[in-house]
Amino acid sequence: MSEEMKEELQTNETEGQTEVAAEAQPANEETAGSETEAAKETEAVSEETMADYEDHFDDANPWNRVTEYMEKKTILPVKVEGVVNGGVIVMVEGLRGFVPASKLSLTYIEDLETYLLKDIEVQVIDVDQASNRLVLSAREILKAKEKKAREEQIANLKVGTVLEGTVETLQNYGAFVKMENGLSGLVHVSQISQKRVKVPSDVLNVGDKVTVKVIGIKDGKVSLSMKALEEAKSEPEEKVVIPKSENIGTSLGDLFKNLKI
Repeated sequence: MSEEMKEELQTNETEGQTEVAAEAQPANEETAGSETEAAKETEAVSEETMADYEDHFDDANPWNRVTEYMEKKTILPVKVEGVVNGGVIVMVEGLRGFVPASKLSLTYIEDLETYLLKDIEVQVIDVDQASNRLVLSAREILKAKEKKAREEQIANLKVGTVLEGTVETLQNYGAFVKMENGLSGLVHVSQISQKRVKVPSDVLNVGDKVTVKVIGIKDGKVSLSMKALEEAKSEPEEKVVIPKSENIGTSLGDLFKNLKI
């Protein structure tokens, strides 16, 4: 074989190898790219799964849940499980919570034992996981209910209504009276009596039973009067005397009989 033919054969082999390598390279790059994308997707799925687990862990933590209740002022129905010094014990999300006696009612409680096993509504007002402290209150809920009930009662109260009541407190400017419907109103010192009253304590005492008339309602405040009822009772009945017909003269003589000329 001549040298020229050998050189031609070597050239053809080299060109063939180059073409095969060029054809194989895109396939290899495509495979590598697919593997990289698959790895990224797997990693993303793994991260999402861990994030989901972390959210579940947070939800499962009772301290996180009671903190959320406090932030949202959630009303929680609970049962009083025990009575301790200064308050009662309730359970919330498996945690032992404390309701101080001052936060249990709107009025003073003589005997906390009366609340044992009683169902009440509370709100979380203090959370401290480090100190294992969970404090709740029923007072805010009771105040809101009382306010709503008062607003409804006032809406139904009419000026002119007469009610029985009891003197609650005395001030220099008047007396506060709690009426039979549960509402309280003010009898201003000028509305206590027809007679001049210097201070309410001169004629009234706390606990006195009185009859009052509603004379005004404004901005949720009720104005009362005792004097209005006294005036109604003491006002004399006007009498009109009509002369008999025979005593009524209509002649000119009757008109001029006492006239001196």
